[in-house]
Amino acid sequence: MAGHSHWKQIKIKKAVTDKKKGKEFSKLLAAISIAAKSEPNPEFNPRLRTAVNKAKEVQIPQENIERAIQKSKDSSQSLEEITAECYGPGGIAILIEAITDNSNRTINEIKLVLKDFDGKLGEPGSVKWAFNKKIDGGWESKFPQEISQEDGERVQDIIDKLNDLNDVQNVYTNAKS
Repeated sequence: MAGHSHWKQIKIKKAVTDKKKGKEFSKLLAAISIAAKSEPNPEFNPRLRTAVNKAKEVQIPQENIERAIQKSKDSSQSLEEITAECYGPGGIAILIEAITDNSNRTINEIKLVLKDFDGKLGEPGSVKWAFNKKIDGGWESKFPQEISQEDGERVQDIIDKLNDLNDVQNVYTNAKS
């Protein structure tokens, strides 16, 4: 009767949901730390206020939010923002926003994912021209591009794999949906 224990089933489900929640928490707390670097008061920093509101929506404890803001003041913990510009299947432009404490590691992880799906890292400025910066901080495509269904599936696989990386915050493409 191995595997039929009610507690065992609950434990497996809880482990999966806890892992997803932990990854989401760490991404949001990193975004808070980066946003708090310029101004640690959410009343005067709209980017921080937005990050804190998102964190509260997913029920991150207030003490964790305050700890992330405090971490931004510590010079020993140096987080930095990276925007990677890439090309994917079918010539699709991909913009990747990441927050990391080790940019070399993060870039290598991104390169590895891209290599698995016939993508490649571009030079700075090679892809960003195809996107407009939105007011809320995201990016939108200036020129949406039609691609085949097969390439569309591969692009979605790249996005899924990139979102699984701890440092990657957002992934944007110019693929027509």
